[in-house]
Order: sequence, then structure tokens, then C-alpha cells
Amino acid sequence: MNAGLYCTLFALAAGPLAGGGPERPNVVVIMADDMGFSDAGCYGGEIETPHLDALAAEGLRFSRFYNTGRCCPTRASLLSGHYPHAAGMGWMISDRGAPGYAGSLRKDRPTLAELVKPAGYRAYMTGKWHVSPHTGAQGPKDNWPLARGFDRFYGSTTGSGDYWDPVTLVRGDEAISAFDDPLRPAEWKPDGSGYHYTDATADEAVRFVGEHAQQHADAPFLLYVAFTAPHWPLHAPQDLIERYNGLYDGGFNAVRKPRRNRQRESGLLPEDIGLAPVPKPWSQVPQDQREWEAACMATHAAMVTQMDAGIGRLLAELDRTGAAENTVVMFLSDNGGSAEDQGRFGPFTPRQDEPTGQPTPPEAPRSKRTQLTRDGFPLRRGVNVMPGPPDTFVAYGESWANVSNTPFRLYKSHVHEGGISTPLIVRWPAGMREELRGGFVRDRAHVVDLAPTVLELAGAEYPAAFGGGETKPLPGRSLGPDLRGEMQIALLDARPLFWEHEGNRAVSQPDGEGDWKLVAGAGKPWELYDLSVDRIEANDLSKQRPEKVAELSALWDEWAAGNDVLPLGGWQGKPQRKRTR
Repeated sequence: MNAGLYCTLFALAAGPLAGGGPERPNVVVIMADDMGFSDAGCYGGEIETPHLDALAAEGLRFSRFYNTGRCCPTRASLLSGHYPHAAGMGWMISDRGAPGYAGSLRKDRPTLAELVKPAGYRAYMTGKWHVSPHTGAQGPKDNWPLARGFDRFYGSTTGSGDYWDPVTLVRGDEAISAFDDPLRPAEWKPDGSGYHYTDATADEAVRFVGEHAQQHADAPFLLYVAFTAPHWPLHAPQDLIERYNGLYDGGFNAVRKPRRNRQRESGLLPEDIGLAPVPKPWSQVPQDQREWEAACMATHAAMVTQMDAGIGRLLAELDRTGAAENTVVMFLSDNGGSAEDQGRFGPFTPRQDEPTGQPTPPEAPRSKRTQLTRDGFPLRRGVNVMPGPPDTFVAYGESWANVSNTPFRLYKSHVHEGGISTPLIVRWPAGMREELRGGFVRDRAHVVDLAPTVLELAGAEYPAAFGGGETKPLPGRSLGPDLRGEMQIALLDARPLFWEHEGNRAVSQPDGEGDWKLVAGAGKPWELYDLSVDRIEANDLSKQRPEKVAELSALWDEWAAGNDVLPLGGWQGKPQRKRTR
């Protein structure tokens, strides 16, 4: 049997549904945004993430956990337990005229919050919602968090924006300004020192945990913390950026290779794992742009460290309130590192001496991203605009995304391994055997598996009908057998897993012969890989194994037809000719 085709030895003690186990646990789900597989220290990175590293040392790391490859689809799958198209979110928050691409989380797909509330749970959320097209202050709000089962919410209804002055910021159901919030007083400052969205996302989660302990101590809770970090724009405090000064001056491979080596040495990935090709060698970066490139990655690293510090404050509050022992904490990312190039082209834009636009009053909520800071200065983009301050808007680009996704191929929005592979860390002190903490789970698992897991932990049932219609059975499997400590060595779970985003598509299914993945870029033919020996997807076997291509592509076709994926191209608002083989 191929070395990769085995289940890891599961190491969790009896769960809440087993006799003598702990009571129903609290559940905390923490999601990063555009964080690559290797960014955290415990996944091979050089970035300082002491709290995630401690979480991994006290829990389990999954080496084969998958998301959907993009922000809105992954959030819809996490919340609903369905593949994104079946939840109405096959693309982004824009109605493209087909059921799978409605751009809004379906009302007959209950959220995690709606699922656990009947079991006596309270439900809280902070951070990025991004599953409704109605993001403005006037709504409609019938698909905002409070309408979808959450008792309290602080965060943004849309996606990316501005860390120093976030757009579509909401407390409860009301749009607010970060600088006119009596529960979190802040002052706009041109250097950004008055407010940062990453800090606020964490600190409001801390608030919710503390107030739950005071007001609802007898009830378990679900907490969903959806950071926007480290999604572009690259915004971080200067002192954190300076921690990484010089670290990235050697270029892309000077970081990638040590990351891959640490992944090997830790046992996270096989000792013979290779490296996907680098899209642009450091030697091709002009000398006068290298300082800027290094600063972009340093700012990305600072954003990850800032998020980790916020996670540390949340974990400390769980300790302080006595909740930590029986709280399941899960950490994952919505997709791989992003090759998007916002703000990376055009000439250098210097900072203006005076505002060029009308300042926005402190009390005014921001409904959309504009080209001005709150004090009226224009946003600066372009080559050699050093990222970090409030008046900059820059991404870190393709080559650093390749570093973040070490050792895998491609990026966010793609369904090759770099786009869909995410860390998953799970800690549960009351339910995990001490002698086996810090280990790995090498089973394949997918974000659609988290809803069945939460249902089982909460002792809740999935309803036959909801939101005025019949529900669709959940496609995922509960990780409950793992959480109950059923120790087994067998072939990997042989069910197929599926992906589609913007025409990029894939299906994964192991058998006794190989750990097969069929994958294709938009409008391109299928490629076939045996991930047990080639997880970097370097050796395409489609020509050698046409029968396996036919078998897996038929599975993908059947899934697509039953999950509102078709027609291909529905995300563009116009169908493309179906082509899957």
C-alpha cells in the first residue's frame, strides 16, 4: 500500500456523546483570510505565531485539510456545511442569475448558529461576514448574522477594505464608524495608531466570551471569529513590520526552502516532498524594487503576527473565565495565499503634503472603499510604495503567495493544492489524551466536515426542513469518530471530495492503488496526480491513466449536476459550453 494511504492514529479521548465524557463543549472557530499553508510557525513558517504554535502543541494539526479556494465560498461552506454552490455561493456576493451563483447564503441552508441554538447554545461572531450582497447600512438585513442565528455580532458585512478604518462596520445590526463606537472608543490618527480592525476583531471576541461568562454561564456557546488578516491591503503597525526588517532580503527561495525543510523535519509533510516551481526568481526582480518586495512580505508577516497576538488574548480570556478546558478551538484559513496584484503596478505615488479631498467626519460609517483616507489624503499605490500606513493600498503579489503556499502549486481561486490547502489546528483539553497532543491527523478532511462535527459536539440534529423549504443532506462527515477516540488504521476515507471555482475544478478520491486527484484550470484539460507521491502536482498522469480520468471526471460531472455547479461559467453571468473531460 502507498505510504500516504493510511489513516493516522487518532488520539482524542471520549467525546461529549460517549458515556463519562465531558459535557457539551463550547466551540470556537477562528478563520484567517488569505493565509497560506506554510505561514504559521507550526506549519513551517518563520513568522512569529507563538499562540498558534502553542495551540498546535496542545492539540492536533491536520496535514490534509481543504477549503474551497476562495473567501465567500469557504465562508458559505463553513456556515452551512454544504459545498458552496449548493449554498448559493459558487462565486462572490453578486447574483449571477443561476441558483448556484446567487451570491447570497440560501435561507434553507441553516447556519452553524441556527443549528446549535435549539440545543441550548448561545452564538457570537466577530469579523468578516461576506455571504450576503446587501452590505450597506440600510440592508436588507435578513441575511446578516443576527438574522442567521447569531446573538451578537461585531464586524464587517463585506470583504476586504481598510484595517485602519474598515468599511461596512457593524455592531449588532447597526452600521457604525470605528471612531464613533461608545463600546470601543477610538480616535482617527493619520499613523493608524488609533484603531486596527485585526485588534478589534479579537478584542470584541474577548468581550463576548467575558460577558457570556457573566450573563449566560450555564449555557455553552459557539464563537466564530473571522479575521480579515492577512488579506490585502498590507496594513500593520510599524513596530511589528520592523520585527521582520531584513528577514526577506534574500528573496523568495531563501524563505521557501527553509519552510519546506521545517515541514519535513516536523513530520507535517513527507521527507521527500518537493517544491512547486517559483513563478519569478529573485534574480529577475530589479535591484531598485527588492527593498520594496521584502517590505511587502515583512508587512504580511506582521499582519499574521498581529492576528496571532489577538488569538492569544482570546485564549487567555477562555482561561480566565474557566472555559478553556471544555472548549474546542479550531483554526483554519479560507483559501491559500493570494497572487492578486492590487496596488503593485504603476509609478510610485508620494504622500501629499495636504489633503486632496473632503475629510470624512469621525461619526460617519464608511459604506464602501474610497480613494481617500478619512482625513482626505489619497491612497497611494504603485511600485515602491512601502506598505503598512493608512494611506497605502498594496498587495504582496504572486511570488510571495507562492512562498506562503509552500510547497504547493498555485494560489487562492485555483483548486490545485496551493489554493485549497489550509492549516487546521484543533485543541480540546477536556477531550484529548495528553500523551498524544501535538500530533498530526493525516486523513483528508474538508471544510464541509466542520458543520457535521459541530452538530455532533453540540448534540444537535440537522433539520429536514428549514427557511421555508426542504433541506439538502449534508455532504460532509463528522470528525466525531476521531473526537470519540476510535483508534483505527485503515485506508484513507475513500469518499470523493469536490471543488469548482471560476471554472477551476477538481475531484479527489483515493483507492488502494493511489491517492488520486483530477484537477483542471478554467477551460483547460484534466490533469491527474497521485498525491501519495506527488502532492506538489508535478507529474501529470492523465495520458498514462485515461481510465482513471474517465472514472473521476464522471464523478465530478455527477456532483456538479447535483450541486448547482452547472452551467460552467455561471459565475460570469453567462453559461459556457460544458467541458469536463
